[in-house]
Amino acid sequence: LEVLKREGKGLSVSQVYEELYSIARAKGTLDKVMLLINLLRALSSVEAKFVVRIIVGNLRLGVGEATIIEALALLLGRREYKQMVERAYNLCSDLGLVAKTLAQKGLQGLAEFKIQPGYPIRMALAERVASAEELIRRLGKCAVEAKYDGFRLQIHKKGEEVYIYSRNLEPMTEMLPEIKQAITKIDADELIIEGEALAVNEQTGEFYPFQITIQRKRKYNIYEYSKEYPLKLFCFDLLYLNGEDYTTKAFIDRRKKLEDLITFGNTLELSELRIVQSAKEVEEFFEDAILRGLEGIMGKRLDAPYTAGSRNFNWVKLKRSYKGQLADTVDVVIVGYFYGRGARAELGIGALLTAVYDPSSDTFKTVSKVGSGFSEEEWISLKKMLDEIKLDHKHARVDSLITPDVWVEPKYVITVSADEITRSPLHTAGKTGDEPGYALRFPRAVGFVRLDKRPEDANTVEEILRMYQIQKRISVE
Repeated sequence: LEVLKREGKGLSVSQVYEELYSIARAKGTLDKVMLLINLLRALSSVEAKFVVRIIVGNLRLGVGEATIIEALALLLGRREYKQMVERAYNLCSDLGLVAKTLAQKGLQGLAEFKIQPGYPIRMALAERVASAEELIRRLGKCAVEAKYDGFRLQIHKKGEEVYIYSRNLEPMTEMLPEIKQAITKIDADELIIEGEALAVNEQTGEFYPFQITIQRKRKYNIYEYSKEYPLKLFCFDLLYLNGEDYTTKAFIDRRKKLEDLITFGNTLELSELRIVQSAKEVEEFFEDAILRGLEGIMGKRLDAPYTAGSRNFNWVKLKRSYKGQLADTVDVVIVGYFYGRGARAELGIGALLTAVYDPSSDTFKTVSKVGSGFSEEEWISLKKMLDEIKLDHKHARVDSLITPDVWVEPKYVITVSADEITRSPLHTAGKTGDEPGYALRFPRAVGFVRLDKRPEDANTVEEILRMYQIQKRISVE
């Protein structure tokens, strides 16, 4: 506030960009602080307000990526060009680069847009199936892979440089020194691969649980944790190699080339894979994976390209199910919370209002009120995290008929299990007209906040509807 008492005359957009870039390049904290102070002094209070929001990554405009993509398509004069804009964005995850390409090179630039190592490709996602029979019915003869309970990584190599990105495309290179070192040994000038990283007990060879693995995502004590909980990367896909785009090639061809590249063990290994053509073979592979403590299996269509940024039935997942529960967990976004009552009154938080993502409207629609599954310590930590993003009104991208005690920005994803999906007039997921929406019955949290997922990575409304139909079919059978 002291900095803003005397209002500056303002700066141009390009000048602000250069100043922010200087702050990003500065090494020491004090240097960054001094540069920021000088920048704020040159701005009016209104300008400073939005510059600070840029710095903390919270503009609160109520506009998502889908809205900007549609705007760029309309800028071209036709909504049909949206697919071209989406393709370019899926290959680089940088709307600024897409807009710049469009401004400088027009439609031709978008049509010729190529993968560039150092710009993360938006990850392909899998649909879910309820049984081995459904997997074979959808894919036919296919590849099945072990589904590891770690965190997904996309690794880029460009000459001597290595870039590692998380599932939500955040840079993680310096957090994972052993993986960075192993990638440098691959015989390729440029490549992009994907894999699942798990912490391994070197004495027993067993995998640590996800709660241990996720501790490797840290900014401090990196070396100590890399020694205590070393990672193994199970590589499962090749997206780019020495100037050639592999995303357009069939999965089986990508896999064969990946097998040529990953020829040594220890830190880098290939994911376990088997070609199957019957439900019996799928079931055997699945049961073996579960017995070894894995999460389940993935099924992949042999002739399918890598569909960046898309969720479809080229890839499917079959996960362990429990009696009296849904066949799969659900990833939901926290959009608000309720004050604690009874034993939780002192905590100030007792339940969460959660939602799933609706890509068609780029909004989050409520599906459950989660009040169990967290320890007291986790509730305390969660309240602190949510209070940092609380709002005095409902977020523009949230569609809710329920009003929590505190609204928050839709930022954090949690995984929940539930007994079943029911129709509910209180929730907006899948609600059309006077028809009720869909809700999770008896939801409970599984683990803590999924920092490896963006809000748009939560389950979608369409998936909730599909799970509801699967549930009905199973109950009839």
